[in-house]
Amino acid sequence: MPNYFQLAFFQQSSRRRQPFDRKPCAASNLLLKIVCVLGLMFFASDSTAAEKPNILFIAVDDLNNDLGTYGHPLVKTPNIDRLAKMGTQFDRAYCQYPICNPSRASMMTGLRPGTTKVNDLAKHFRKALPDVVTLPQLFRNNGYYAARVGKIYHYHVPNDIGKNGLDDAPSWDHRVNPIGRDKADEHLIVRLTKPTAGGVSLSYLRAEGEDEEQTDGMVATETIKLLEANKDKPFFIAAGFYRPHLPFIAPKKYFDLYPIDKVEVARGPFDYMKKLPPLAMASTKPWPWMGITEEQLRDSTQAYWACISFMDAQVGRILEAVERLDLARNTIIVLWGDHGYHMGDHGLLRKKSLFETSARSPLIIVAPGAKNKGKASPRVVEFVDIYPTLAELAGLTPPNDLEGKSLKPLLDNPAATWDRPAFTEISYGYLGYSVRTARYRYIEWEKGEKGAQLYDYDTDPEEKRNLIDDPKHAKIVTELQALVRKNWAN
Repeated sequence: MPNYFQLAFFQQSSRRRQPFDRKPCAASNLLLKIVCVLGLMFFASDSTAAEKPNILFIAVDDLNNDLGTYGHPLVKTPNIDRLAKMGTQFDRAYCQYPICNPSRASMMTGLRPGTTKVNDLAKHFRKALPDVVTLPQLFRNNGYYAARVGKIYHYHVPNDIGKNGLDDAPSWDHRVNPIGRDKADEHLIVRLTKPTAGGVSLSYLRAEGEDEEQTDGMVATETIKLLEANKDKPFFIAAGFYRPHLPFIAPKKYFDLYPIDKVEVARGPFDYMKKLPPLAMASTKPWPWMGITEEQLRDSTQAYWACISFMDAQVGRILEAVERLDLARNTIIVLWGDHGYHMGDHGLLRKKSLFETSARSPLIIVAPGAKNKGKASPRVVEFVDIYPTLAELAGLTPPNDLEGKSLKPLLDNPAATWDRPAFTEISYGYLGYSVRTARYRYIEWEKGEKGAQLYDYDTDPEEKRNLIDDPKHAKIVTELQALVRKNWAN
């Protein structure tokens, strides 16, 4: 397409070099004005198309906040730390359901689990919402190339590695399901507990070979290929990493980052837990620690951290490609963990609880046009907020029934006024509902019939004192209970 704006400017410049006694006729002036107007229209059109921001969405399975940028003294995550300095790190970001499938379905639709009707590892959200427009689908419907590599929607790890699992075809133009040597080497893993029906056990492996041979290494490689192939058109590319999900498999060099004598774990006894509603401990059976020893917990923690550092290295490879391809100036980058993960605190392991370590997970958003970068936001946010945020940043009109709120004000000012709480739920046959505010968390089981909990994070950040029966906090309990009842319409 010819650049009419430049043509008009050239004509004006040429005329200024003519002798003063040679004046263009009226018809020429009119033609010039028309050309200028058309040029400006075409220029604006080209500029708008060129400035459509790309989306690079990085999802990490079972990632808690054991990251350098979130203040962990030992875990090494230089690439995620670098990403946080490029954008906004949300220090208090919460999932809507601390299990993979419900959390991912909620985030990708911008709807809470009560709306998606997904509360286990088997349901697909389109059974309840056949016409819902997912986050990547919104971008695809607006002219973006949409593709994913690895686990974005749910599938069972490790059994479904290399398959589509519960993926959503309408969301993508292209899907890649890598499968690395970690699948072939599963017979070598050290098992500390018996496998569940889904093939998951508390287990680990110090893997041989190079990063690129592992499934997560392949996720990075295939994502880079997609970035290279689509760098000249608007894209929504999602990279879904499998680690640190069990089994904890990473190349040996990442285990070496954490000498076992430096690995500290939470130590019991956890007597305060015995005073809680039994459902508070239902995520870990047998309790505590699924029956493993303190030494085995230390080995598992080392392996979990090794997987985090291994995943971080793959994130680094992708970020290097973003820089090399000159995409950073116009690409919104999101790093998101689908939920948190217990590694021994409260005597708990894995996810599925309503404590902070399970409900909270990392969220980092890099928006090239944001006014403040490299700052952390202390505000309480939810993962349903991600969908409206990306839609607003890209100038797209999202569905009008989204249940979150755009985080753009916090990208511009991480300390901006923000009074929204975070709601997280779980079910063990009995329902547990939680609301998290800046200071408190209130939890109730079966509308309080199976017990309740209240924690004040200003005075008890480790959640060791349940204040539910403290008369001094009766007003707070009433206020937070009302929030829970309003959110779930109990």
